[in-house]
Amino acid sequence: MPLLARIAFGLFGITACLSTVLADDADSGELAYAAVDPFIGTGGDGHTFPGAVVPFGMVQLSPDTQIRERKQAYGWAAGYRYDDDGIVGFSHTHFSGTGHSDLGDVLVMPIAGEVKLDPGDSSQPGSGYRSRFSHADEQARPGYYAVSLSDYGIRAELTAGERIGVHRYTFPKDRPAHLLIDLRTSLYDYPGKVLWSRLRLRDDGTLTGMRETRGWAPGRQLYFALRVSTPIAGKELHNTEKDIYYKGFAPPAADKPGERANLEGRALVGVLDLPAGTTQAIVKVALSPVSEEGAIANLDAEMPGWDFDAAAAKAKAAWTRALGVFRVDADEARRKAFFTAVYHTLQAPSLFMDSDGRYRGPDNAVHQAQGWRNLSTFSLWDTYRAQHPLLTLIQPAQYTNDVVQSLLAARRHSAHGILPVWAFHGLETWCMIGYHAVPVIADAYLKGIRGYDENEALQAMVASADYGPYGGIAQYRQLGYVPIDQVGEAASKTLEYAFDDWTVSRVAESMGRKDVAAAFAKRAGNWRHAFDAKTSFMRARNSDGSFREPFDPSASGYGTDYTEGNAWQYSWYVPQDVAGLIRAHGGDANFVKRIDQVFDAKVDPKLFAHMEDITGLIGWYAHGNEPSHHVAYLYVYAGQPWRSQERLGQIMDSQYAPTPAGLVGNDDLGQMSAWYVFTALGFYPVAPASNEYVIGRPFLRRAALALPNGKTFTVVADGLDDGHRYIGSVTLNGRPLTKSVITHAQILEGGELRFVMQATPNRKWATARGDRPYSMSR
Repeated sequence: MPLLARIAFGLFGITACLSTVLADDADSGELAYAAVDPFIGTGGDGHTFPGAVVPFGMVQLSPDTQIRERKQAYGWAAGYRYDDDGIVGFSHTHFSGTGHSDLGDVLVMPIAGEVKLDPGDSSQPGSGYRSRFSHADEQARPGYYAVSLSDYGIRAELTAGERIGVHRYTFPKDRPAHLLIDLRTSLYDYPGKVLWSRLRLRDDGTLTGMRETRGWAPGRQLYFALRVSTPIAGKELHNTEKDIYYKGFAPPAADKPGERANLEGRALVGVLDLPAGTTQAIVKVALSPVSEEGAIANLDAEMPGWDFDAAAAKAKAAWTRALGVFRVDADEARRKAFFTAVYHTLQAPSLFMDSDGRYRGPDNAVHQAQGWRNLSTFSLWDTYRAQHPLLTLIQPAQYTNDVVQSLLAARRHSAHGILPVWAFHGLETWCMIGYHAVPVIADAYLKGIRGYDENEALQAMVASADYGPYGGIAQYRQLGYVPIDQVGEAASKTLEYAFDDWTVSRVAESMGRKDVAAAFAKRAGNWRHAFDAKTSFMRARNSDGSFREPFDPSASGYGTDYTEGNAWQYSWYVPQDVAGLIRAHGGDANFVKRIDQVFDAKVDPKLFAHMEDITGLIGWYAHGNEPSHHVAYLYVYAGQPWRSQERLGQIMDSQYAPTPAGLVGNDDLGQMSAWYVFTALGFYPVAPASNEYVIGRPFLRRAALALPNGKTFTVVADGLDDGHRYIGSVTLNGRPLTKSVITHAQILEGGELRFVMQATPNRKWATARGDRPYSMSR
């Protein structure tokens, strides 16, 4: 649709559906959709993908530009890298923004002319089935991706549904058309990763199959069903595995190699020949966590016909609804960055369930969901901080209920009896630290989102926090800290466990469980055991209570006291008790001085060359990794909110840009983007489960949010421009707001948060101790 037509359509839709909004405020729906650029984050260290996906969809259909061996694959964690000029094929599963990876399942590549069974070398065009492409011939928008494969003269278009990926390929007239399906390739690949796989061409022309892999999640099984809009003129199914130790007994022989209709093995690739003269074909692929029959049922349920444009329109409509909760007034670059950030927050946790409600759990058994939708891909160490809190504001409560129900179900199916740590496709990876499903549940519960068994939720939280075999919890419960001479990264674990414990205490207190609340409130103060008053850093202790020596606050990485950070980055992680941390530093002035040292230090990035996740440096502050995300807001707790306003401007200006390399670090399933969304609005959830958002400063002239309860919350920044970056005054619904926080309840009431911006700092607003954010010991 031409741009002017899209704008006209969007204005009409907004006028019809949002009659209370003036036409010059209209920025929802079509206009929000048009602002998104899926290429943001596909270069640099963002690790996002540009392909087709619907909100929280199980299918992420996207191009893979290189398939690298695991130790060399960091830059291709999402399959696609903007710097590349070749495409291996289009696979159906991808993570958005992770620092480790897997997936890349069921790779499909259209071919015109000679078929080669291997992808070839990216440095040698024509050496395999991969093809070159140009960004000039590439398009991406939410739910749709298109590119021209220049080596074949094929135009490829992709769209997606919740459980299906839909391809439309336009072939040249003068060459035979083929589809190659490769079950050998995988992101973060290594020899032997595919444990078993199957290809089966059924009598009706449906190609089904499965594969089981030993990657990030061990023993992961995924099933698929593929149909083509044209008849299948010929087929070849091959197992290219070499030196097979045991082949078993031979099945009935086919007349020619590759002609067998059913093939199993570890290195399968299939080729489907399309009829002579084929110039266009629609390919639809459904996934299932359960079985090939489940994939067929998903295919029939979601797309019984062959209308690619209708499928693309449905995907667009889903994104228009999801993105259209915001109406924003800002310059074009800021709007693009903002709506793309919103887009990236709406991809995970993702659906992992068949249309009949069946799913596969951490026990690798099949279970049934009734009355809720099973979700997976829980990057909890990242997303509990801002992404999950954001979803409680921009998604219906049922989505967060589904998140909690999925977490509780995973715990019921777990052999360990605890909540997920970092799970995808139903399976636990044991990646990262903490028991951060706990604050996700706590944040939901304390916000009144309670469509699940509340007693089971508290039981699951306590069971996870008390599970001794995991991450030094047994020692933590005994000593009040994790001892570094027994457990690695002990300082980080002590700090993160203490925050999680605080959220348990909050829920228990709300439920009237005073005994549980008191026990976990005491544990929430365990951060003090990590604080070294002599150095003013958080450090790890040995079992005998002594701090580990020697101590280097710049040291990071495996074997140190910290997880993906160092003492300069982790010593501020006490979001539940920042007032207590300030007192430990000797008061406001000393605390501010120390935070200034974090941002103002001269740090050589080469110091972190061994730590690929520590990026986006401003001094020691590392915006490309989550432990730093709340630090700029800590000035507010020390009574100097204008300093937070300055630092937030510094971060927004240097760490985000509306370009492929516009994310300085991994987006981590939407956490980096959620930080941007909250900060652009003017507030941030420093301590999820506090029901408070700490006010920073706005970066949008106006933003209206259509809340899940039907009300509208509007943020206005009068006078905002490059010369007026400081808050002069704040009103909420016309009344002066002297506090430096806004509560979740105040947002849900709707109304208007209005900032008056000025050129110089207001050193009086929100400085009194009673106007500062919540701290447990204040």
